Amino acid sequence: MTDMPSGAELFVETTLGLGIDRYFTLVGDHLNDVLSVAEKRGVEIIHMRHEAAVVHAADAWSRMTRKPGLALVTGGPGHTNALTGMATANANGSPVIAVSGAPGADMRHRIVFQDVDQVGMAAPACKFAHLVATPAQVPFALGRAFNECFHGRYGVSHLSIPVSVFTGKTDAPLRVPRADRTSAACESPARAMELLRKAEKPVVIGGSGVWWSDAGIALKKFLKQTALPYFDVTMARGVIANAPYADPALNRGCVPAFQEADVILVIGKRIDYRLAMGGPRLLNKNAKIIQVDVHAPEFGNTRDIELGVLSDARLFLEAATPAKAWEPRKAWLKQLAVWRKTWIKELETVEVSGPLLHPAAFYAEMRRTLPVSPLLSWDGGDFIHWGRAMMPALHPGGWLRLGPMATIGAALPNAMSQQMARPKQPVMMLTGDGSLGFYIAELDTLVRYGVPVVIVVGNDGGWGLERELQGATQGTTTACELRRTRYDIVCQGFGGGGETIDTVEQVGPALQRAFASKLPYLLNVNIQGARSPFTRWQLEGKKA
Repeated sequence: MTDMPSGAELFVETTLGLGIDRYFTLVGDHLNDVLSVAEKRGVEIIHMRHEAAVVHAADAWSRMTRKPGLALVTGGPGHTNALTGMATANANGSPVIAVSGAPGADMRHRIVFQDVDQVGMAAPACKFAHLVATPAQVPFALGRAFNECFHGRYGVSHLSIPVSVFTGKTDAPLRVPRADRTSAACESPARAMELLRKAEKPVVIGGSGVWWSDAGIALKKFLKQTALPYFDVTMARGVIANAPYADPALNRGCVPAFQEADVILVIGKRIDYRLAMGGPRLLNKNAKIIQVDVHAPEFGNTRDIELGVLSDARLFLEAATPAKAWEPRKAWLKQLAVWRKTWIKELETVEVSGPLLHPAAFYAEMRRTLPVSPLLSWDGGDFIHWGRAMMPALHPGGWLRLGPMATIGAALPNAMSQQMARPKQPVMMLTGDGSLGFYIAELDTLVRYGVPVVIVVGNDGGWGLERELQGATQGTTTACELRRTRYDIVCQGFGGGGETIDTVEQVGPALQRAFASKLPYLLNVNIQGARSPFTRWQLEGKKA
């Protein structure tokens, strides 16, 4: 840096000091100075085609690496576009620093170009939002943003930085606050373990806190010593390979298990909509709930619990693992296995006749013929929910979902970051024709950066999930139909590869070609609309 560093120079040096050496961005006038400095300092700059996708990519990068993701967009409409990404990442509990440029600080509220209340807009969508007023404040603001991201439950920090702050210089920059990740030290697990030891029908549910705390080794040892049955959901999927899903909409085998369980240990997972808000539709109303979380306000938020343990998931598991192995509850484990087997058989025997491919038939064949064991990036929609019910989670960090905001389309920038974070592992993205349209231009980004994601598009010519819900509840459908576009040709137009699949026999050879191509490769799968287990669960809930 010069003797009188600019705000842009302070920004780049501070982010490097925080361990951030990759920026996800979309260029704009407010960012030219900082991007120029970043490039000269060797920062890896990933520039994209839509600002929301920029933040989605930073979110996925953060989830894959457990490091802060940095999104850098221009002000005005660049900022407003990015708000969806901020809200999505914050709901996911992802430590993302979302930075937006802005008009010069001296021009605020003077009806200048692209002048809006960016901090006011961002505040409800993140943990911390701040307008940086001077170049001297840049290091402090970034350090504070980092701390906010990693304090308690992880989330998003937003900084709006006017172009005049980036270009301005200072001889007295403020210090960077001590920027460390914080996690709740483990309270005594003795009471929790006593409840579990005495239980007749216990279950354990692992959520994203298992992933964020890097608790894989501790979890495996805990389960080995206790012989407790384990279910997973969200980012915990794949930490224990092929564990039963804790999502009742996609694993009906877990429903009787949770309804009969007398003690339920929930680790790093909010008792939210995925767990039916803790209600009797899923969880035994008389069960004793033990909840382990880093965020104390979650305790008892949706239902009464027996015990809340304020702790990082890994620290709890390490402290709670008994030295002497427990005797397994053989009858209970056998019953759980029967329920799981029954559900799998139900999926495997779905009626799949019709002129077009049924999603269940496609996924069964894909699972049988996959030439590799890929990491999976899931979008939303009925086609996707069939796959989530039928495909196994085999790799830690290999089951990337949209999160509580269900921001359809985000699977494409998510898959890009997933592949960038794990370049030696194959990545497959699964989406629908409706969802693909949101960020379809990011196919260009995949090609420019040589990111060989295999994209599977279930093309049913419409908004399939809404079509099924409307048809079942209203008897008619509105605004649900799309064209059966050849999305494989669209991908080829961007410089990638692709082909269309119409029959089961084409699935295996097409997958072979896709993964062998080493290109972004899109498989356009013509499918019939078919009500997924997820949609059936939703409809059953409406009737209940």
